[in-house]
Amino acid sequence: MKYLGILLFLLSTYSIAQDKGIWTDPALVQELTDYQIQGDYRAASYGAQVIALGDNYYSAVVYKGGLPGDGWDEKNKTILDGKQEGDSVEFKSSKAPKKYYAPKAEQFSPVKKFPPKGQQQASGSIVKNVFEITLKGEKFELKKINRTSPTMGAKAPEGAVVLFDGSNIEAFTKGRIDAKTKTLHTDARDLYTKEKFNNYTLHIEFMTPYMPSYRGAKRGNSGIYHVWDYELQILDSYGLDGVHSECGGIYKTQAPRINMCFPPLTWQTYDVEFTNSVFKNGKKIKSAFITVKHNGVLIHDNTEIPAKTGGSRKTPEGQPGPFRLQGHGNKIQYRNIWLIKK
Repeated sequence: MKYLGILLFLLSTYSIAQDKGIWTDPALVQELTDYQIQGDYRAASYGAQVIALGDNYYSAVVYKGGLPGDGWDEKNKTILDGKQEGDSVEFKSSKAPKKYYAPKAEQFSPVKKFPPKGQQQASGSIVKNVFEITLKGEKFELKKINRTSPTMGAKAPEGAVVLFDGSNIEAFTKGRIDAKTKTLHTDARDLYTKEKFNNYTLHIEFMTPYMPSYRGAKRGNSGIYHVWDYELQILDSYGLDGVHSECGGIYKTQAPRINMCFPPLTWQTYDVEFTNSVFKNGKKIKSAFITVKHNGVLIHDNTEIPAKTGGSRKTPEGQPGPFRLQGHGNKIQYRNIWLIKK
């Protein structure tokens, strides 16, 4: 019993250590200053996304015209570095050298190519949910907003296959329902549907954890494997470039047209039209194709997926398969999952 007690203590300590700096419950981050500061800010002619980097550091991406999917010209960005100073966060224009995904906040860049197109000399500060920015000597006041996907809470139509509605997890081989929120937890492990599918329309809602000190693939990494062959990425890539390995990307195949990732611990939606690849006499005659709306904005328009993506099953292409919700060691949550077979 003595050794069992020691073992249980060590395991619990390990679990706590693993969860250090990771939040999965929105109710538990409301008192965190950095969580309250990170997020979307909007004015008539500019939008900004503020990324929390841990230890009171931030990166801000200022978009000309508005936010991604809501006015941004999809070309021009200005990057600012921020640091908490008393009751405010003070920002100034980023300067090289900078590195995408850099572990150290002072070296971090939210864009792969720095400086980005449209980079301007700028400064600013955030106080009480207002981001005051000076660009080329002109001042702008951006107010914090919380965006919601227009398809959030979409009801499963008659005849749809409901994979998860909060009442049970019978459609999956494993998983856990949160007793309070009725959401589906992966608990950082892969989940598979029992039923196999081929061509369909899918609606799914997901939420990434808040992990401000983590970077890249360690920051809320997951994915939805269509027929367990083709991965549509999930990642906390809020404010980043939106490459193939980030949220909305077809892994190692195609980046999203625009990065529509919302801040962590915000519910997001994928609405997907998927058609599987087709083989005849052992020869591929048609690739898989996918259309995706991320938070209501088109990011893939009948995009061809010419081959399996990494982590796929070991069977030939073109066969019906299950959904795989990738755990990848990250605690992603899901809800309101349904599809219509085609």
